[in-house]
Amino acid sequence: MWRAARGLVACATAAVWVAGLTACGGGSTTVTETRPASDSWAWSLPAYFPTPKAPADNPMSSAKVELGRHLFHDRRLSGNGTQSCGSCHHQDKAFSDGRATARGATGEPHPRGAQHLSNVVYNATLTWANPALVTLERQMETPLFGDSPVEMGVNDANKDAVLQRLRDDAAYAARFSAAFPGEAAPLNWGNIIRAIASFQRALISGNSLYDRYLQGRATLSPAQTRGMNLFFGEKAECFHCHGSFNFNDQIVHAASRIVETPFSNTGLYNIDGKGGFPDGNRGVFELTARAEDMGRFRAASLRNVGVTAPYMHDGSIATLAEALRFYAAGGRHITSGPLAGDGRANPYKSDLISRIDLSEQEQADIVEFLHSLTDHEFLNDPRFADPFVQR
Repeated sequence: MWRAARGLVACATAAVWVAGLTACGGGSTTVTETRPASDSWAWSLPAYFPTPKAPADNPMSSAKVELGRHLFHDRRLSGNGTQSCGSCHHQDKAFSDGRATARGATGEPHPRGAQHLSNVVYNATLTWANPALVTLERQMETPLFGDSPVEMGVNDANKDAVLQRLRDDAAYAARFSAAFPGEAAPLNWGNIIRAIASFQRALISGNSLYDRYLQGRATLSPAQTRGMNLFFGEKAECFHCHGSFNFNDQIVHAASRIVETPFSNTGLYNIDGKGGFPDGNRGVFELTARAEDMGRFRAASLRNVGVTAPYMHDGSIATLAEALRFYAAGGRHITSGPLAGDGRANPYKSDLISRIDLSEQEQADIVEFLHSLTDHEFLNDPRFADPFVQR
């Protein structure tokens, strides 16, 4: 079971979820899984990270990941040639974009924010509020080909032209042949999607200050230590939704047998006094039309949360300090305007969201701990960088 409270073990003064291994104190803390030479891929992971899951029909390889990196950052992949996947997923922001809501290649705004991609390989579902999208390959079809809203803007009228742009680049011919050996015509949409998904799976972030602390290689500040103890303790209870090794509550990996995919209403809105959320942003309800699904969204991973502002599915909370005040209050009370309502009284709000008696100092300490989850190596890793900027 992946509910955090059932998977916590003590590690020094912290409580962390581990995959059967605990990294406390010194010694080696990295597990490297070597795969056959033909696969040319090895995971390099902290000891408490489980082996990621990759689909049998899209195994990892270095050539495929490198091809995916180029495609991810290539503006030619959009219908009008103006936007890449990386336009909404910036490495220095943990592959989010800093906007409240994303914007597509045609300028059309998205109703939701671009999610960060730190450790996206471990996410059991892959959007804010769609339980059915469980593979990166299927998810990629939405930003590429979706028309409501338009993101990359690829459609029946321009699909062939987009492919031709890539075929006109001789470097891509070599990269596709290396990534998909033995295929007569490897440059096609299926392989584009497989390569980008492989690159996304490679985006492993596990070298934050907190990770180094767990490994006995660094020390947290007094404020971060206090914040950590509050985060994992019964007073703040943040761990109920953010207690896994990836600081979320939906986890899948190579050894997963039972995978839970909770979505939660956190009391962000209550615009009609009956639990309502704004039109076009009603969470899982938009797919099921069940009242109890109103306002239910996926809890995002808190890894690198210090660089992924603004927060919530619609970017309506600007700072981590504001986010802590929101949770301490047990929801948000908007007193005026079209979104006015007392989210604290939302009838569909999760039982885990209730008022928490946290002082300003305690809230500030939790914010300091959250900043310890920033992995600066990941944010600057040349293996994930835009190759076209480097030219």
